[in-house]
Amino acid sequence: MAEIHDRLTSFAHGGGCACKIPPGELEDAVRGLVGQSGPDVLVGLDDGDDASAVRVRDDLAVLSTADFFTPVIDNAYDWGRIAAANALSDIYAMGGTPVTAINLVGWPREKLPMELLTEVLRGGLDVAAQANCPVAGGHSIDDPEPKYGMAVTGVAHPDELMRNDSAEAGLPLTLTKPIGVGILNNRHKVTGETFDEAIATMTALNAEASRAAVAAGVRAATDVTGFGLLGHLFKMARASGVGAVIDAAAVPRLGGVDESIADGYVSGGTRRNLDWVRPHLTADDGVSEDDLLLLADAQTSGGLLVVGELPDHPIIGEIAAGSGVHVR
Repeated sequence: MAEIHDRLTSFAHGGGCACKIPPGELEDAVRGLVGQSGPDVLVGLDDGDDASAVRVRDDLAVLSTADFFTPVIDNAYDWGRIAAANALSDIYAMGGTPVTAINLVGWPREKLPMELLTEVLRGGLDVAAQANCPVAGGHSIDDPEPKYGMAVTGVAHPDELMRNDSAEAGLPLTLTKPIGVGILNNRHKVTGETFDEAIATMTALNAEASRAAVAAGVRAATDVTGFGLLGHLFKMARASGVGAVIDAAAVPRLGGVDESIADGYVSGGTRRNLDWVRPHLTADDGVSEDDLLLLADAQTSGGLLVVGELPDHPIIGEIAAGSGVHVR
């Protein structure tokens, strides 16, 4: 194993979506800002949805999103795959189909070889090819910290958009990927241990789950990324004017996560997520602090959180009347 200081993750202050600006600070920064609006802006700044949506025809909306982050693992090719899958996920979370992407790169050219960047970009291209989404250019800067991601354009029918402000009380909550990648990635950053299941989860596209949700008539969904399951669920419930209940035992988790929490491999981003949601959170007596930390874990390229039922994916709770999130 390479020495810690020689590893790709050693060049980053945080890993993956755990290095996002904390949700409370971000909301304070953008509060009061308004973008261009009008009848054809179907999804804009208001509720912090996964992508913007602008109607260009009665039967066509154009979706736009961007996502990039610092290295989440040491393997450059796999980091590129993860970052691409994560960026594409925002389009899938809206019920759309990605049609083109461009690369976003920050690279410390005097510290890391350009051959390593080639591997990152190759990983991104391979995952975009799986999504039938051509990568047609990009932008790069000389940056003291490596960063990679994509800006993605997609399309959807305006009447089939899945939004984070359309959740209705009484409907079940479905999660399409296990959680815990943030904790395992943090352990990897500290120790160099690798977790193949986590890599497989992060590189998997949300395309099939998105298509199934649209076909089932789902109208509310989001993807679970840097603000954790609790954070993204709270944002969706708040935007929809409802509450939510999570059955902690029903939430799928990756192998090795419980031991890693017990060993202290919880990122600062995860703790900030929990601090942000806690004023709006209640829990049964049997729910431990470790359970809440897992539910707040900052995910990278996580699954879709769908308001509705999808075959072959676990129901983890339901949307309820009221406000806030309850964990049982």
